[in-house]
Amino acid sequence: MKTDIILTGVGGQGILSIAAVIGEAALEDGLYMKQSEVHGMSQRGGDVQSHLRISDRPVASDLIPLGSADIIISLEPLEALRYLPYLKKDGWIVANSKPFENIPNYPDMEKVMAEYDKLSHTVLLDVEQIAKDLGALRSSNVILLGAASPYLPIDFFKLENGIRNIFGRKGENVVEMNLKALRAGAVKA
Repeated sequence: MKTDIILTGVGGQGILSIAAVIGEAALEDGLYMKQSEVHGMSQRGGDVQSHLRISDRPVASDLIPLGSADIIISLEPLEALRYLPYLKKDGWIVANSKPFENIPNYPDMEKVMAEYDKLSHTVLLDVEQIAKDLGALRSSNVILLGAASPYLPIDFFKLENGIRNIFGRKGENVVEMNLKALRAGAVKA
């Protein structure tokens, strides 16, 4: 078993938190994992992407070759499309449907959605709206992780434990809010 994941978005959206939760869950599940360092600007507004490789055998490289990603998880719809060359033909994109318009010439959303319409394996969610509805404004990234959970080779309970481990130092309220967000995303997927 091997699963290659590309995580993408813009700085400040919580890409590293998603990677950390998946990583914790994979390790708890007895899997091997390698993650590339995040490329791009980690400051709010800059492109950020990371490669995460999970396997039941040791992983030699942390970089995913073109055409090999099983899933792209993106907190920004245009950023997911930027990494399409990495996606397998039967791979999945799980993305936020609302743009973070961080560039002056951001394409018209109708054009962006027309590109998604050409793809057969997509899950698009307005994670910010779901976060507002939950009263968990800072958990849109975890909602997206919940929506991606059916496509990950990790038991959902282990993802919940990953959240407990990663967010535990921030207090029980933060843990509970993120668990609620994860479950809400899983239901919406």
